[in-house]
Amino acid sequence: MSAGSVAVVVTEEIEVPSWDLYELSIPCTVFGKPQPDLADPWYDLRLCGTGEPSPDGRGGPAGSGLTVRTDYGLDGLVGADTVIVPSVPDSCVEEGTPLPAELVAALRRAHAAGARIVSLCTGAFALAEAGLLDGRRATAHWMHTAQLAERYPKVRVDDSVLYVDDGDVLTSAGLTAGLDLCLHLVRRDLGAHIAKPRPPGAFP
Repeated sequence: MSAGSVAVVVTEEIEVPSWDLYELSIPCTVFGKPQPDLADPWYDLRLCGTGEPSPDGRGGPAGSGLTVRTDYGLDGLVGADTVIVPSVPDSCVEEGTPLPAELVAALRRAHAAGARIVSLCTGAFALAEAGLLDGRRATAHWMHTAQLAERYPKVRVDDSVLYVDDGDVLTSAGLTAGLDLCLHLVRRDLGAHIAKPRPPGAFP
């Protein structure tokens, strides 16, 4: 069993709406916080943005959202054991704004290189656009599963589950279902005894 490396895609480099921060924070919390009492080494987490990587990795407030600058560009997806897309911009879901072509291409390259590809919430739209969900059962936030099914008819959308594990491609429903899927990944990688809930104060 091995923790491995996890690359998390930040799809909006300029402003991340506050309601999308939850999905972004889930994989960062699960995979980014060292847990030496559970497994050492823990996961190697990297944030990969669709814009230019920041030389200092620092972010700050911008407009109504939060600026997120990353240390890695999308080339950081290739070579990761797991790639997670927490969400996509609302305009891509609601208005059909095209996803960045470089993101779609990077997801395809990462999958071809052997990475496990994961989406949380609306991140399924990025996986579907890359063709990684064709012929597969998948899910997304229940508010958007009908749009996902209509836009990508090759995807077998299931709006009745918290997450779908299809081996090398996994998808989750919205909000806390993303946490369920991330803990499922820990269970797959390191065992149920690592992923199971613990009493308050058990984690450092």
